[in-house]
Amino acid sequence: MQIPGHIDPVTTGTVRSRGGNRIDLVGLTRDAIGGVLVEAGLDAKAAKLRAKQIWHWIYHRGVTDFEAMTDIAKTMRPWLTDRFIIGRPTVREAQVSSDGTRKWLLAAADGQEYEMVFIPDADRGTLCVSSQVGCTLNCRFCHTGTMRLVRNLGAGEIVGQVLLARDALGEWPKGTMAGFGADPEDEDYDDEAGHYTADGRMLTNIVMMGMGEPLYNFDEVKGALKIVMDGDGLALSKRRITLSTSGVVPMMARAGEEIGVNLAVSLHAVTKEIRDEIVPLNRKYGIEELLQACADYPGANNARRITFEYVMLKDKNDSDADARELVRLIKQYGLPAKVNLIPFNPWPGAPYECSTPERVRAFSNLIFKAGISAPVRTPRGRDIMAACGQLKSAATKPTRAELDRIAEEKQAALG
Repeated sequence: MQIPGHIDPVTTGTVRSRGGNRIDLVGLTRDAIGGVLVEAGLDAKAAKLRAKQIWHWIYHRGVTDFEAMTDIAKTMRPWLTDRFIIGRPTVREAQVSSDGTRKWLLAAADGQEYEMVFIPDADRGTLCVSSQVGCTLNCRFCHTGTMRLVRNLGAGEIVGQVLLARDALGEWPKGTMAGFGADPEDEDYDDEAGHYTADGRMLTNIVMMGMGEPLYNFDEVKGALKIVMDGDGLALSKRRITLSTSGVVPMMARAGEEIGVNLAVSLHAVTKEIRDEIVPLNRKYGIEELLQACADYPGANNARRITFEYVMLKDKNDSDADARELVRLIKQYGLPAKVNLIPFNPWPGAPYECSTPERVRAFSNLIFKAGISAPVRTPRGRDIMAACGQLKSAATKPTRAELDRIAEEKQAALG
């Protein structure tokens, strides 16, 4: 059945088969790339240089073919091709909303599916990235929450979403990089080469707000974001990256200390009764404990405010009393914060309705009058189920028989 929405006219392509024993380099650190090169037979000095060159081609130029790496000796390129790949997720479906929002249904090497969304604005372009296939939190207003958690995404699968988006947007630098970082002893070395131009970026911001709870996949999310922030590659500032959590309190301080990006908290209610219902994680980590963790979040200040996400549900969490209690809690904990009010985005079978526009405005006005920013988020991508809370794939947790079949196929591919 045709999925509603325009099919993306941009050709994104898919990755060739990952059969055999080739190692996917996407998601590995520079040191790890050097390590696998040493394991493959290079000496440590050569591996360090090649790792630097490969890193730059992968993350600065978006290259997926070793033959395009013109500062690496021609005789070395087939050797790399035989042993390694530079992967991308497979695109199962790509859609464009009437408002310009794009959504991709992606498949990993094992066939599991997840989604990512790109939201263009006049002054920025935001990529909403997934961290898990499915979700374990069961937030009742969220379509993803109706899925079972299938598995975590690896660092390569997370950063691969960013690479694929840049492919689709056509924003990799143009020109030649021949000679960049080359070894003067290489037969292909050209000390006159290496001039290129970098086009302006469309993708300026990343939000870890796609499928899954990022703090339940901490190590892989951290590894991916470190790559995204690396100054020699994608070079996206930590101030342009926001990690959203439903309130995994024990991991919040580590996120601030070890990743250091902006924090968004899916609050959505100000009383235990309502938050227990719509965000079940509240039964484990209550509002007071969550807000104290926000107050303790490393690096939070008036210049880097914590964002509270608050979905507006009719007759559930949208009263004047709720707005006043939200203000009271923010001030009680002395939080440098702003509130993003999100009109509920419907999905088939959803148990809630969106608050009326008049109610949303009244709620926003009460918070603004207290001196706290409370903008109303304009829904984007609703017509292709790409808006906040609407993401869901058809991925399912494989059975033991399916896992055995996959293992047999991989063994057969290895010969």
